[in-house]
Amino acid sequence: MAEVQTPPAVETPQPAWDTQKYTLRQRIVLRLIIFFGYWFIRLIGPTLRVCMSGEEDSQQTFCQRPLIGSFWHSSIIPATYLFRGCGIRVMSSNSYDGEYMGRIIHKFGFVAVKGSSSRNAVRALLGLRRALEDGWTVAFTLDGPRGPRHTVKPGPTALARSSGVAISAFHVAVDQAWVLNSWDRMMIPKPFSRVLLRCATLIRVPAEASDEDLERYNAELQRSMDRACEFAEANVERVGTAEFPRLRE
Repeated sequence: MAEVQTPPAVETPQPAWDTQKYTLRQRIVLRLIIFFGYWFIRLIGPTLRVCMSGEEDSQQTFCQRPLIGSFWHSSIIPATYLFRGCGIRVMSSNSYDGEYMGRIIHKFGFVAVKGSSSRNAVRALLGLRRALEDGWTVAFTLDGPRGPRHTVKPGPTALARSSGVAISAFHVAVDQAWVLNSWDRMMIPKPFSRVLLRCATLIRVPAEASDEDLERYNAELQRSMDRACEFAEANVERVGTAEFPRLRE
């Protein structure tokens, strides 16, 4: 089995959580979700049988940086465990859902940058660009925070143009998962599931790209995501074979 690269030791700044905007009942529920969500991922994660696969000129390691990571919202739980401890900066919405997800991923070494594609997007993109300039990888759930499902939004390509950093589109497929009846069909891996992370060829957007060009790069990103998703879902059950060897912790 191939070895997992040990994540570097990174310090993630403690965010200033604003809990006063929630009712007492919401704050209690928030604490419960964070507690059980964290421990569920922490206990299930080590049982997963993981393989990392990539196209030519794709992301090679979990903690490679700087990159603009891009994936579907449905994969957020397995991705949280796979990319733990890498100090990745993630756009997080200002909603209640964004609040508890931001706090859970912080416990796994991520840093939430407040904003979303629908609210405070400019502020969040500026925060992500500063993170890229400092050498960090940033990540987007491309169809978040509320869909439409599996449809690319323009944030990553605009950020790639302004920063000069490549986009890494990837999909995490799980062969045995509970799938929630939510807009994104979120996957919750079952213990000892096979997991295939498939990375597409890096997308580089030149600084001189016009807004028209960005539309073409958005279409390329959509194709890359569709391709990675199709490959991962078709081959996840082969994890553990000679062609798709498991990573070793």
